Amino acid sequence: MPHRHPPLELAPAAGGRRGSFRVALRMARRDIARHRGRSLLIVLLIMLPVAGMTAAGTLYQSSLRTPQEIVRYELGKTQARFVALPTPNGDSVQDPLNDSVVASSTGELDGDFVPTDPKDLLPPGYGILPLRQLQLTTSVGAAKVTLNGVQVDALNEAFEGKFTLLDGRAPAGGAEVLASRGLLKRFNVDLGEELTTSAGTFVPVGTIRDADASDNNSTLYLQFAQVPAGLVQGPASAQAASYYVTGPEPVTWQQVREANSKGVGVLSRSVVLDPPPPGELTVPGARVAGVPSETVATYATFAVVGALALLEVGLLAGAAFAVGAKHQVRELALLAASGAEAPTIRAVVTASGLWLGGLAVTAGAAAGLAAAAGVVWWVRSTGSARLAGVHPDLLLTTVAMLMGLAACILAALAPANLVARQALLGALKSGRAPAASGRRSTLAGVAVLLAAAGLLAAGSALGSSAKDPDQRAQQAAAVSAMLAGGAVLAVVALVLLTGWLAATLTSRTRAMPLPLRMAARDSARNRSRTVPAVAAVLAAATLASAALVLTASQLAGQRQSHSWSALENQSYLPLNLAQPPLADGTAAPAVTVDPERLSAAVSGALDSVSWTRTVTTPAPVENCGFGEGSGPAGPVATETSNCLLYALARPSGQECPVTPQRRVVDPDDWRCRGSMASDQPTDRSILVGGADDIRAMFGSEAGAAIVAALDAGAMVVTNPAFVRDGKVELQGLDVRTQQPSPSDGSIVHEAVTSTVLDAVILEPAVAVPYYGIVSPATAGRLRLDPKAVGLAIQLNRPPSAAEVDAVTGAVAGVVGHYGLGFWVEPGVPKDQAWMGWLIVAISALITFSAAGITTGLALADARTDHATLAGVGAAPRLRKTLAASQALFTSGLGAVLGAVAGTVPAVLIVASTEMRSSLEVPWLPLAAMVMAIPLTASALAWAFTRSALPMTRRALGG
Repeated sequence: MPHRHPPLELAPAAGGRRGSFRVALRMARRDIARHRGRSLLIVLLIMLPVAGMTAAGTLYQSSLRTPQEIVRYELGKTQARFVALPTPNGDSVQDPLNDSVVASSTGELDGDFVPTDPKDLLPPGYGILPLRQLQLTTSVGAAKVTLNGVQVDALNEAFEGKFTLLDGRAPAGGAEVLASRGLLKRFNVDLGEELTTSAGTFVPVGTIRDADASDNNSTLYLQFAQVPAGLVQGPASAQAASYYVTGPEPVTWQQVREANSKGVGVLSRSVVLDPPPPGELTVPGARVAGVPSETVATYATFAVVGALALLEVGLLAGAAFAVGAKHQVRELALLAASGAEAPTIRAVVTASGLWLGGLAVTAGAAAGLAAAAGVVWWVRSTGSARLAGVHPDLLLTTVAMLMGLAACILAALAPANLVARQALLGALKSGRAPAASGRRSTLAGVAVLLAAAGLLAAGSALGSSAKDPDQRAQQAAAVSAMLAGGAVLAVVALVLLTGWLAATLTSRTRAMPLPLRMAARDSARNRSRTVPAVAAVLAAATLASAALVLTASQLAGQRQSHSWSALENQSYLPLNLAQPPLADGTAAPAVTVDPERLSAAVSGALDSVSWTRTVTTPAPVENCGFGEGSGPAGPVATETSNCLLYALARPSGQECPVTPQRRVVDPDDWRCRGSMASDQPTDRSILVGGADDIRAMFGSEAGAAIVAALDAGAMVVTNPAFVRDGKVELQGLDVRTQQPSPSDGSIVHEAVTSTVLDAVILEPAVAVPYYGIVSPATAGRLRLDPKAVGLAIQLNRPPSAAEVDAVTGAVAGVVGHYGLGFWVEPGVPKDQAWMGWLIVAISALITFSAAGITTGLALADARTDHATLAGVGAAPRLRKTLAASQALFTSGLGAVLGAVAGTVPAVLIVASTEMRSSLEVPWLPLAAMVMAIPLTASALAWAFTRSALPMTRRALGG
């Protein structure tokens, strides 16, 4: 019987794929070990952004206290804290984790609502530990300075965790007290030395740390028996007194809600650790709070910049993988000759991405967590309460690791596919396989470019479609996602089209010098070398140009929205200084400062004073709210008090249009711009004077017609929004009252007097916070009781920090205390241009790094070509010039494409957010960046290309 052979089994062996992948992993690991420099570069490229994202997320989460930390640092071992809650009515609910924040309210002012004293709502059967904030003073030389005082039994065991004794010992009674380290340092007092304050003379015997405050604060901790009874009385914030309760029973959410309805906030241990469901945190008819426009713009900016940064990292890593894969061609071709299939060859290169990516993201996450933990430890060691503890952001860290790993693997896929398709014979001969035509990548690039254009157009259309700013803010997330996706796709499309662009440009280089023609032809011929180099520079330039446009627009917005307190380099010092209340709780008379003495003191301390001028206004608010019959039912002004604040009324229809969420509908609307367009009235909003005062305070010259109108009884008004038909309405507001505004629902004071005056308009040089000015005769006729309230000081230049210290000391010697300070209006920052150039420098540094990395890798890959040139007699200068030309071509192409790809999405982002009115494209920095990148890369390539090449192994037939 003839021997029968079994049929040939052609099916893949079981587990063959796993075995081939294990082989690929071993080969990739050995290749990584042989090329440590290139591998370390890839690891660092992926590791650094992962570490940065991890550290940033950890630090942000560390700034947010956990429920356990809130309970420990704010309550200690007590059950709850009762404190006054700033609420306009009884239909309000607090934040369960913060007893000073109203989480939900209708916002309607209830005139009949009278908050209850927290002391009256303390539940029975609990121990009570009161805490009161005090404002104390002490003498430093001839001046009085302020310091914080706290009445509390700080070392009570119920406060363990909130208060901690750091140095010294507990007070034994009498005049012994505890103090913060900042107080001892500020006043140069050691433990055991006396410190005299407005509450008495005390001896600090220990330092204490409040977990809810910084050690640098100047705080004195007193027992209740140590404070004079009269000092506790007098004007104080409703939140100055709080009451901690101790006991076995928790304070429930129902008790918290009942306290909220009476104007009392409660921080309850049980509620913090077990918060109520979201449905119990809102009240019917509550006003929905919108996301601030600045936040929306910031999120949109970070969306684009973050996406482009991640893409840049991936392309830089891809350039390194591309060169590494080309160096593996011979080894992989031998592997293919031994029977390995294309997927196995592709897996060898891809496995490198898996090894390096896994190592990079693990090291990046560990480095980020370690860096954040070090920052938290250092901040906590300084006594700061900003960071409560190390709180890793597991979600962001995981996302960052996955994104980094995906970027590394995707960066390895393209060169892996390219190497797997290399011709076997060409690879074995160390020759270069015929370059693909690139038609497929060109068509793909066109398709992706059309998709990017569609996304960018759709995002821009969606952002511009909503005229309501509230609706625009709600759409911001979708708009940002579309524009960020469009920006990324645009870069991908340009990368795919790079080969076609290089070939197109090469055909137009006939008139160029020989090195440039050779560089262009080499770039078109060796697309596997050119595309990664151009792509890396393109991504870096895209990120840089986008950051430039976004930052320039934000700075332009800041310049437009600058809030002017006075003219540039102008300062203001008050002449009437309020004093602490008397021992019986009544208001002490204000101290009046001699303006001539104050002017002489300032002029003596500063050599930059141009002039000083006394500022006269209607009678300022003074002693309002103190004494018998001082409520709203009492007289609005007496011999010793004044509760009238003067302001101009907005004519009907000339209010600045705002949305229900208080966003300005159109920032360019004339009713929303100019002096006092959005400012609240103050004692200095209306001035009394003449033409010289107009020139000094408004920065504008008053013509003869305006001066004549002023002398005739008219008011010179700074903003036409307050004028109708040549008239203005001057109102006297009772600051003791509050009522909703009929125009926008905001809380305003009730107008108790009204006078219509003729008006002439004179817009100031800048939007200074003044309604206008009336003559002394008009002020007397209207019984405004004009008084000299301050001293305006005009400097001819900004003061230095040393000069500010000097004038502060000189002013303190006149007024009697250091609390007055000296602040000069800086005006719109003129040196913000350096920020744009700083971004150019940083962006250029990043782009130079990208260009240097990719150019260096490309030159290393082209070493055999240079060796061939040297072999046929090319001079070293030609080879150096060729290297410089190659760097110039690739970096220049990448820089130009990147500038376009970054500027367009950034402009669309600005135009689709609240920054649209301040769009600014910094053409000069952009042009400088586009020119500097290729020139610098070319110069570096020329400088670092050695004249003498090292010996290179040449394959037979190569």
